[in-house]
Amino acid sequence: MAIEKLSLAKAVNEALRSTMEADPKVLVMGEDVGKLGGVFRVTDGLQKDFGEDRVIDTPLAESGIIGTAIGLALRGYRPVAEIQFDGFVFPAYDQIVTQLAKMHARALGKVKLPVVIRIPYGGGIGAVEHHSESPEALFAHVAGLKVVSPSNASDAYWMMRQAVESDDPVIYFEPKRRYWDKAEVDTAAIPGPLHAARVAREGTDLTLAAYGPMVKVCLEAAAAAAEEGKSLEVVDLRSMSPIDFDTVQRSVEKTRRLVVVHEAPVFLGTGAEIAARITERCFYHLEAPVLRVGGMHAPYPPARLEDEYLPGLDRVLDSVDRALAY
Repeated sequence: MAIEKLSLAKAVNEALRSTMEADPKVLVMGEDVGKLGGVFRVTDGLQKDFGEDRVIDTPLAESGIIGTAIGLALRGYRPVAEIQFDGFVFPAYDQIVTQLAKMHARALGKVKLPVVIRIPYGGGIGAVEHHSESPEALFAHVAGLKVVSPSNASDAYWMMRQAVESDDPVIYFEPKRRYWDKAEVDTAAIPGPLHAARVAREGTDLTLAAYGPMVKVCLEAAAAAAEEGKSLEVVDLRSMSPIDFDTVQRSVEKTRRLVVVHEAPVFLGTGAEIAARITERCFYHLEAPVLRVGGMHAPYPPARLEDEYLPGLDRVLDSVDRALAY
């Protein structure tokens, strides 16, 4: 077994490297991904080892990056396109929604577009405007796109490999404030399905459901609650489209309470869909309404205010107390 302790960023790097070694049709492209190795050094060393024809430094034009990736996919390649920061994706939103998501259906299944779009997302790094957003719900709402986000290095490695191997377009959100968190990665393991949720911590009194950067916060909340005799189960959703409602349902049928947590604004966020579906599925099991914890319905604030904006341990535990009080 090949077990290494890797940071989340390094795990993505290793996953890209392994897929590029296995398939010469896999390409990496984006702003500064080559010589610089990316702003967060996620693609560091790949251009040196695979050459400028396979690790391509593109112009600063997100629409052009995705349009080119779509063309490459139509010609049999498997491009992995990086959007440098979450807030930079919107010039490419038209290409993603009207072309990438629709082409398979438009061609009656005869055309496949195996494109992966990597998007570092979320706050917590003290960045300026358009560098800390969480736009995942905008993509999860679009039929034809798969949307995932790892919370740890092991998932980052395997989910990237599975995303590249998928024949469907995958939006791969990378929680940038977790890039430097390390975990053991077994590169010889047999991974579970790409869109399956996992129970990150067992519990009996309440379920916390989260993905990406907020899974760590929920695990910290569960540990803090345990000191007061409360048993919280933490479900790492891993995928926002499709969502593994079955795993969440099984957990809620056991705990009878659910709090959904994400960095994105609560209003019309992913948590709203989860709350509605679980209320429908678990109506006779629930002993409290499904509660949601997330960002404010406001533009992301300046860096010195982001701790007030981002949901943290106190806000999660406050919602836990509210749910347990019913």
